[in-house]
Amino acid sequence: MITELLSLDDLPRQNASQVKNKWGEVVRQVRQTCSLAITSHAAVEMVLLDAGTYRQLTQDLLALKVREQSVLDELADRFNARLAVLQQPDADQKVRTLFDARGKLASRPKAGASF
Repeated sequence: MITELLSLDDLPRQNASQVKNKWGEVVRQVRQTCSLAITSHAAVEMVLLDAGTYRQLTQDLLALKVREQSVLDELADRFNARLAVLQQPDADQKVRTLFDARGKLASRPKAGASF
């Protein structure tokens, strides 16, 4: 995994004319730093990455998407389980009983390790 990527402002920079005229130097710099900001009129227009960095970024992105889908699937399963409980035939009666109790318990609550 890539340990740390530099922020866009901290990347080494080359202007577009230098990239066009000194491609070999640009390639060497990208290999040394793994990335290079290309500027036009002092504004960063694009970033060049070496192939290894690009591969790692795409692998990391895929892993994040898989993890995100896993979390979404788990949440959907939990939601569906709760919804199934609410759709049981006696669910409405249980809710009415709960509201009718108005916070009063039928039996005394138990607390502590001895209970």
